[in-house]
Amino acid sequence: MRSAEFSTPHSAFRIPHSAFRIFMPSFPFGRAAFWILLLCLFSGTARLYFTAHDARVAASHSETNIKFWTFAKQHYDAYQSAFDTFEKKHPGTKIEDQLVSWVAVTQRLQAAMWSGVDLPDVVEIPIDTAGGYFRGPIDDVGFLDITERVKTAGLLDGMVASRFTSYTSRGHIFGVPHDVHPVMLAYNAEIFKKEGVDADSIKTWDDFIRVGKKLTIPNKRYMIEFEEARSAHLEMCLFQRNSALFDIKGNVIFDGETGVKTMLWFVPLIAAKDRIANNLGGGQILTKAVEDGYFVCLVCPDWRSKSIEKDIPSMSGKMKLMPLPAVSPGQRRTSTWGGTMIGITKQCKHPDLAWQLILHLYLDKKELGQRFNDTNILPALRAAWKQPEFDEKREYWSGQKLGNLYSALAPDVPAQVTSPFIAQGKAKLGEALVDCITYYRANGDKNFESYARTRLKKSGDELRALIARNPY
Repeated sequence: MRSAEFSTPHSAFRIPHSAFRIFMPSFPFGRAAFWILLLCLFSGTARLYFTAHDARVAASHSETNIKFWTFAKQHYDAYQSAFDTFEKKHPGTKIEDQLVSWVAVTQRLQAAMWSGVDLPDVVEIPIDTAGGYFRGPIDDVGFLDITERVKTAGLLDGMVASRFTSYTSRGHIFGVPHDVHPVMLAYNAEIFKKEGVDADSIKTWDDFIRVGKKLTIPNKRYMIEFEEARSAHLEMCLFQRNSALFDIKGNVIFDGETGVKTMLWFVPLIAAKDRIANNLGGGQILTKAVEDGYFVCLVCPDWRSKSIEKDIPSMSGKMKLMPLPAVSPGQRRTSTWGGTMIGITKQCKHPDLAWQLILHLYLDKKELGQRFNDTNILPALRAAWKQPEFDEKREYWSGQKLGNLYSALAPDVPAQVTSPFIAQGKAKLGEALVDCITYYRANGDKNFESYARTRLKKSGDELRALIARNPY
């Protein structure tokens, strides 16, 4: 019996002629319309089938993809070899890495968490913005709570524990620290030698200021570069003094007694007639200033040492590093500036695999050794500091062993307490600093302590009011 036949790639559909003769009398539009109807039905069914099939195939491929974001080009470049080795250890896994600018990662990530669209699985964010992601009820935080994972992996003992403080909220850990960022001072060793200054004799800030007044030549040379338009260096000094913008409970404290004393000490270094500090900005201006001996010393966390190497190559063999002067004899000889955390977003479909990626990036000692060579960034993993790269002499730094110098200070790095209002806190402290500098330049010491107390309290009260108004 002959039949009408319709084929798809997977099967054939046959209509017997007898059935066709029975059905046609009840179909009023003729044979052509009948065949068109059948073709439409079959083509629609086939399209639905293949669409579903393609979706299943795509889903099966994306199940092992991990989308990774970072804001730091140094990190992004250094991770490429680590991504390759991770993919080899986990066949079928693909790391989709993206470099997203500092501003964009903050705004884009917040928007993605609110909308649930275009979220990375694993992401690095800067310490300055981390607290903003932990606001509101714990269940509403967009990052996965990794407290038990951190404890099980022994990271609180294996890493510099104070670095977890910034990524912990109400006892819940949401991020693993990428770094330690101890602060030293980079100094022009040729100027020190010419002026008969022994860096080892500078043990406290009083020693430093005394030497600074000897070396400073107004409008020609200054002992140190201190920022006056934003609060980064002032915060560094607060951290060294066991203070911060907020306490562990989230209370504003930068206008407390330690904050006032730090402001009273810091401002004259920049604004007094016999000041030893100045600021010119960054880029080529800073490069020229260092080359010409305009600045004798620069504040130098580990990450900045690499920037100095790249931006001011002409100073190779002329620069050295020294610990930060202590506030008082025998006290802390370092502080901290900057930082990065890595975390897993709640929308991640494969949190166990994402966690393995974090451990691979942050705990592989061999990778960390090579990465230190590439970035000068001291990792938070203590065991990594024993890698040979940390014991190498650096030509740029006059033969000093950079890794040994920074790692020796790392255990004493102070904690940075986080807050959902950390960005606003930095802004308010910066406003107070600018106003205090303006006042001091106009009035000197006269009633400066009273003014500084009042101005800091004004910024503190404004921030407290902002926090009180915000339900999250």
